[in-house]
Amino acid sequence: MSAELERWRLVLGRYAKAQLGEAPAGSEQARMEAALDYLYGREYGGRGVREPGGSGQGTGDDEADAGGGGGAGGGTAGVGPGGSGPSAPALVTWLSEVRELFPRETVEIVERHALDRYGLTELVTDPELLDRLEPDIGLLKTLLALKGHMGEATLAVARRIIQQVIDELRRRLEMEVSAAMAGRLNQHRHSPLAIAANFDPRGTIRRNLRNYDPEGQRLVLAEVLFFQRNARRLPWDIIVCVDQSGSMVDSVIHSAVMAGILSGLPAFRIRLVLFDTSVVDLSEHADDPVDILMRVQLGGGTNIAKAVRYCAQLVENPLRTVLVLVTDFCEGGPPSDLIRAVRELAASRVKLLGLAALDGEAAPAYDKAMAGRLADEGMEIAALTPGQLASWLVEVTG
Repeated sequence: MSAELERWRLVLGRYAKAQLGEAPAGSEQARMEAALDYLYGREYGGRGVREPGGSGQGTGDDEADAGGGGGAGGGTAGVGPGGSGPSAPALVTWLSEVRELFPRETVEIVERHALDRYGLTELVTDPELLDRLEPDIGLLKTLLALKGHMGEATLAVARRIIQQVIDELRRRLEMEVSAAMAGRLNQHRHSPLAIAANFDPRGTIRRNLRNYDPEGQRLVLAEVLFFQRNARRLPWDIIVCVDQSGSMVDSVIHSAVMAGILSGLPAFRIRLVLFDTSVVDLSEHADDPVDILMRVQLGGGTNIAKAVRYCAQLVENPLRTVLVLVTDFCEGGPPSDLIRAVRELAASRVKLLGLAALDGEAAPAYDKAMAGRLADEGMEIAALTPGQLASWLVEVTG
């Protein structure tokens, strides 16, 4: 199927079926059509539009059967009589599907339509419904997008869910990050911490030679040894400056957790700055990722230069300062302002790292041209996981 034909199928929605046929079941095209119809199919019931091949005004149940469930929804604008509204879990699943299938710019438009035009906020602002959902990263991102529409009771439930998800994420990352930041392996001392990267194979073999089974020709490991890492004392200021535009939600979450982890390490001072077209300094909350995320305001424009200039004011000792700028490099202000601000920091010998992503995937969409121009001015550009960022910090501050 050509790209042009695929676009027409998405434009025509359920009415593409008669002339263009159905997309193969389970294909990405079929999933995209169903995801859009879930939302925009709500228009049909409210306008008395006949279903394709039908003979009367569609009802909520008719819409539920059309286009893979698109339009099944009661209690929202544009839904015909007889419909039964989608559950909150269905909405969260739909939001996750939209994020997976479409570019970030499209996702922002679709989500805005869901909130502003169709009133789907009601489906996730009921505290009882919300309390029954399974906490995961997809639900966390949904709550961050919708928390501005929540009342106090629902916000309390949302905070509890965010706390659960962040605690689990932090547990997964903390050992990896702490090990990377702790220092080099000390091959003369062992540690009780069983960390795979610190495994001592020769020492383990020597320690267990007495347990060798000659008949089975195998070595029974009664004790496994792991090297200790030398403690490091790195008197560095780490400024984490994070773009909180809607497309950066994964990086915002991981940046908040990373700031919390780094705040717990000795001899570090962590500054945390969030920005869109304005700048918010949350350094005094950097040790509490949940508090940070409850203050985040996703969306809006982007003025990276303004944020970088603010961070420059926080620099006390340039030779002992690292600025980690987390952004998609889509500058909303004059590019020359951003380039000049980065050039001045580089000239002062602040270590600069621009991250197009700081999350578990490290596979971002970003403005490569702007990133390249900043690289020319002395900013190292990358997309990293939190563990990789920790290793980078060890390298540049060692």
